[in-house]
Amino acid sequence: MDLSLNDDQIAILDTIDTLAKPYASPPMQDISFALTSEELDRELFDGGFLDIAFDPDLGAVSAALMIERLARLPYTVEAAASALIRPLIGADLPRPICLVEEGKGRRPVRFLRPGATMLVVGKAQVSAFTADADHIRIEDTLYGYPMATLVVDPAAAGAVPLDVSADELRTRWRVAIAAEGAGLLAAALASTAAHVTDRQQFGRPIATFQAVRHRLAEAQVRANGAYWLAMKAARTLDPGDAALAALHVQQSAGPAVYDFHQFLGAMGVTLEHPLHLWTYRLKALIGDLGGRGEQGIAAGAAIWG
Repeated sequence: MDLSLNDDQIAILDTIDTLAKPYASPPMQDISFALTSEELDRELFDGGFLDIAFDPDLGAVSAALMIERLARLPYTVEAAASALIRPLIGADLPRPICLVEEGKGRRPVRFLRPGATMLVVGKAQVSAFTADADHIRIEDTLYGYPMATLVVDPAAAGAVPLDVSADELRTRWRVAIAAEGAGLLAAALASTAAHVTDRQQFGRPIATFQAVRHRLAEAQVRANGAYWLAMKAARTLDPGDAALAALHVQQSAGPAVYDFHQFLGAMGVTLEHPLHLWTYRLKALIGDLGGRGEQGIAAGAAIWG
């Protein structure tokens, strides 16, 4: 298997790195649980980056690579659903694209705001409506994303069925979870490694202690596995591959987040350090699409029927 990026993918990631450079560090004066940038979102959309999966020569793998890279930023942007799921439903629906499972609309939804497209995913059908201010309640959230709760029944909000496979949409949703989670794991690990390399205890850097190094190495293995499973799932768009990739990210997030914050000690529970901008988003992803239990069931059903 050739694991090398092609020239188009390298060019896309290089351009994204250049575009995102002003957003690579959190602002000094903005201490908050979530960072967003309308300018970054607009630049990504106007530049066509959120449309790359519409191009059959680029496809879902290029979209997943972009999602993973953007997730490493301290700023969060609605790229996963727009890049991977919008090709199924059409380019003309207003962004952001928000996802909720049928019957679970009373939980906070990432990026939900007035004017967003709300996709309601049932067992066999997908419906959609455009949210307005009466449909939602904006939440104060610790989870690193802007969130709101849907306070009306989708049918009452005017949801209409879409001609799209619910199973195919769930597969892409899982790939999106895996790709975004892989980027968050990588960024949180890099932030933690930088801290324990600089921070000294007992006259030596924390990173030189064997127990810390072992757990950092385990986190690196988890992050690497998340990346490659996400890329494989994006390449095959196989339901089993997608479920396993999402399961691995959701399973890895818990112990990784625990270790990262423990290694930072008291600094790990402050807002002055940016670690929470990645780890709290990981915590939000743990519950997406039914969480680990649902991914495990889906993986078993796909693999063993």
